[in-house]
Amino acid sequence: MDRELLVALAAGILQGIFEWLPISSEGNITIVLSALGRAPEQVVAFALFLHLGTALSATAYYHDELAAILTRLPAWRPHRAFDGEQAIVTFLGIGTLVSGVVGITAYVTLIDAFSTLTGGVFIALVGVLLVGTGVFQYLAEDIVGDRKTPGWRDAILVGIAQGLAILPGISRSGMTTGTLLLRGHNGPQSFRFSFLLAIPASVGGSLLAYLDTGISVSLVAAAIALGAAAIVGYATIDALLRIVETLPFWSVCIALGTLAALGGLLVM
Repeated sequence: MDRELLVALAAGILQGIFEWLPISSEGNITIVLSALGRAPEQVVAFALFLHLGTALSATAYYHDELAAILTRLPAWRPHRAFDGEQAIVTFLGIGTLVSGVVGITAYVTLIDAFSTLTGGVFIALVGVLLVGTGVFQYLAEDIVGDRKTPGWRDAILVGIAQGLAILPGISRSGMTTGTLLLRGHNGPQSFRFSFLLAIPASVGGSLLAYLDTGISVSLVAAAIALGAAAIVGYATIDALLRIVETLPFWSVCIALGTLAALGGLLVM
């Protein structure tokens, strides 16, 4: 197989694994592709473009829920925005809007300056916060993680966290899941909301990168990378949710936080 296609396949597989873990998929793929001789300005854009593949995997995994959300849109009313079944529609709408504004602003104004900083510091910080959250849940397991319905504060805070994750070295899933955990949502629900929010954000980030600098690979290589990211991403979502549903979430939180902290230290 041609070297370009092998690199694209490897990048897609890594994206499918890294996207749902609290480590920066963009940051780590950028490191790998740079080590393989790719120009830095090209690998950042390509790493962002790969999020389209994991957006496809999340769409496939949650297709029934997404279809139900679409059917609720005609019945949406502002005065009942966070009541019952409308709450998730409003949460996703506000979270996506806020993350779009924050993400585009951060990309346009901070991307050049931020690229000179050590993104590993942020990954490690997210890891430490997740470990701390896991310890807190262990000590107070019966009184935390009971919230069922997201509110407007959740939507705004998660939108900001997700928007900032467009910068290299910041984990989108770590930022959004950690924010929801600290807001009192349980583990499975935090992951579910994080995965659903990833779909429009990932599509938007991919288009932004493509329109800004292009992807610098052939259409065949791009298709292979996106296909690998989608397939592996689907399997990773399923595996992670099964783990979260069968193990005490405080232990999952500590394990993922430790992984993020170690990953951050490695890329400092």
